[in-house]
Amino acid sequence: MIINDLMHDPAAVAVVEAALNEDIGSGDVTTLALVDPALCATGEVLAREPTVVAGVEVARKVLELVNPALQVEVLLADGETAQVNQPVITVHGSAASILTAERVLLNFMQRMCGIATLTRAFVNAVQPLQTMILDTRKTTPNLRCFEKYAVVCGGGKNHRFGLFDRVLIKDNHRKLWQSGDPDRLDLAVETARSAFPGVVVEIEVESVAECRSALRAVPEWIMLDNMSCAMMCECVQLCRGVSKTEASGGITLEGARQVAETGVDAISLGCLTHSARSVDLSLEWRVD
Repeated sequence: MIINDLMHDPAAVAVVEAALNEDIGSGDVTTLALVDPALCATGEVLAREPTVVAGVEVARKVLELVNPALQVEVLLADGETAQVNQPVITVHGSAASILTAERVLLNFMQRMCGIATLTRAFVNAVQPLQTMILDTRKTTPNLRCFEKYAVVCGGGKNHRFGLFDRVLIKDNHRKLWQSGDPDRLDLAVETARSAFPGVVVEIEVESVAECRSALRAVPEWIMLDNMSCAMMCECVQLCRGVSKTEASGGITLEGARQVAETGVDAISLGCLTHSARSVDLSLEWRVD
């Protein structure tokens, strides 16, 4: 699932509204006390480090919800790269409104830019190979659509969005499967496919023998979990032309290329969303 038009999603807008309500509450008392409501100014969101941009439309929505009269100019689109001290967006209008929106705007953008920047590093690490870099469901509760959007901004691709859009048979499912037999993983695939025809089926395997077992049912994807590169190479050869392969489990930026060189179709990485560092952005007043 690739997320487009993020801020056309009412659920995403509702999250932004909730974030503003959380921050503003009954009112921005500091700004109300000190800043003339008639004062106009121009603010710039600056990247304080090299950054892959993500979240400019989220920032625009934050500003619009605080004050629809604010004038926003996007200088760098999502997916583009900002250099140190380069402005990403500018906003002109009520200085008080800009101050009130500042922290929520930056919180969204810093998080999203961090995910996009880390994703881009993994994408670059496996070039020029065609290995896809995938995210996972290891996301911040209620922020999944923002975080998965940021992955796409960084050049990655989205794995399943939730439990509803792909069957993914993992070890814990197999342990509870009443007909479970490690030598007949094909039966698990067939059972899932029968229950939900038309839904993509993926199954996790931990050995070459398990891979052979699952392949008998021709699942769309086989996840190679925590395997050595040598074992992955063997599984990739078995799966070629039958099922796509996804490497998973503790893969680092330093080791990503070696994994990609095994021939896997994709590498899935929980770290893209659960461990990305927020980048350093700031909002500063522009002096003309």
